[in-house]
Order: sequence, then structure tokens, then C-alpha cells
Amino acid sequence: MSLRVCVAGATGWAGRAVARAVLESDEFRLESAVARSAAGEDVGIAIGSGAPVGVPITADPAEALKAKPEVWIDYTHPSAVKGHALAALEGGARVVIGTSGLGEDDYREITSAALAARSGVIAAGNFSMTAALLKHLAGIAARHLPHREIIDFAGPTKPDAPSGTAMELAEYLATVSPNQLDLPVEETLGVPGTRGAGIGGTQVHSLRLPSYLISIEALFALPDERLIIRHDAGNSPEPYVAGTLLAVQRVGEVTGLVRGLDELLFA
Repeated sequence: MSLRVCVAGATGWAGRAVARAVLESDEFRLESAVARSAAGEDVGIAIGSGAPVGVPITADPAEALKAKPEVWIDYTHPSAVKGHALAALEGGARVVIGTSGLGEDDYREITSAALAARSGVIAAGNFSMTAALLKHLAGIAARHLPHREIIDFAGPTKPDAPSGTAMELAEYLATVSPNQLDLPVEETLGVPGTRGAGIGGTQVHSLRLPSYLISIEALFALPDERLIIRHDAGNSPEPYVAGTLLAVQRVGEVTGLVRGLDELLFA
């Protein structure tokens, strides 16, 4: 039987591509969709699939949950996603989060709710294959190279800084090895804030400028040598679709929270 899903943020940049893939797949059935901008419209028309599919978009997550989706896919906004995840878990759905911008406290609360519901959540700052490989390879590098920093690139309107990709990477590397700072940031002369934000012991620098798409660099160094691992995203949301649908397939195996597509690919 097809897995019943809800896509929240169904008319957004990534959510639209995910919703279209769900409609085109034999493995999934779109039971409901959430989007404030297109409430009341048929989701097939709203996302440009060309024909109505009999699923009206709602602006109310509680209304979407009445359709009893088995998996809630969230590509909405950092201010909304935690509330959506908690409501979905309470409503009996497992959750896949592609929205970035959540912090450690948010994830702790989501983890507690998932465990209490004996359910599962998979969250990733980036569901693309190359981003997952960057995180995996950076973890290998961190075991051998004691100095590291992260640079996070995006356009000027991206609301969260650092990106979910950079946040997830920095927090993950902290579990692999401590970062070595020869000069503590607080001892920096001038303006210490220019050294970036410390996340899990790694300095993270977020650039937000026109002409940049989503990119991230993990930089490692030893005296007289360095390693740079870089992920670049293009103009299309398609790189995130396959990873999201893999998470939807696998979230039924999860109890609690799994963070990162790499955890599914390379565990």
C-alpha cells in the first residue's frame, strides 16, 4: 500500500518539488497539503502539475492532520516547523523535517515528543546527496586534522544564519573531535565577532550576498597544508527531493530523532 503523506510548505521552493514527486510516485499518496499562500486551491493546480488531484490545500495544520497522514513532511519556516512537528507527532504521524533554522533546544523538545509518542523524526539541514557526503567526509577529516572552520554561503534574503546545513555540520563535528583554536576567540584584538560564531567549538561564518546560492565549505588545516570540502547547490530544488523521499521511506524504522541524511546513507 502507498504511504500516506502530508506536505507542509507545498507551494514553496523545495516543498513544491517534493509534493510533485509524491504525486508522481507509486510509493506515496498525498493525503493533505499545507500552504498559507494557496489555501483552498487544489494542490495539483497550485504546484503546476496541470490537473486537479482532489486534495485541497489548507492553511491549518490541524485540518491537514485530520486526513491521518502517516508521515508529515515539513518545508515551511523556522518559526513554524517545531510546532508543526509536535502537532504531527501528537496526531500520530511520523515527521521528516527539511526546514532549517532549528536549534539544539528545539531538537531536544522534538526528540522528547517523539520518544513519548514512540515515533520517529528525521531532520536534515540539507537532504542533497552531495551535502550528505560533505558531512560524512568532514567527519573523517576531523578525526585527523585538529584545526577547522566552516563558511556558509547563501543569498541575502535567507532568514536563518547559519544555515541548517552549517549548524548540523558544526554540531556533528563536535561529536567527532575537539577543534583546536591556538588563540581563543575572546582574546582576539579588535572585534572578536569577526571570527565567526562558535558552534560546538567550531567557528562558523555566514555570508549573505546577492548572486550566491546555497553553498558550504568545511576547511581543515595543518601547518603548510589544508583541505577544503565544498558543497554547492544549483538553482533547482531537485537535489533535495530524492533524499527527502528516502527519509519518508525510512522514518518508520526510527524511534526518536535522527539528524542528517548521512545517518541513513552511511550509518
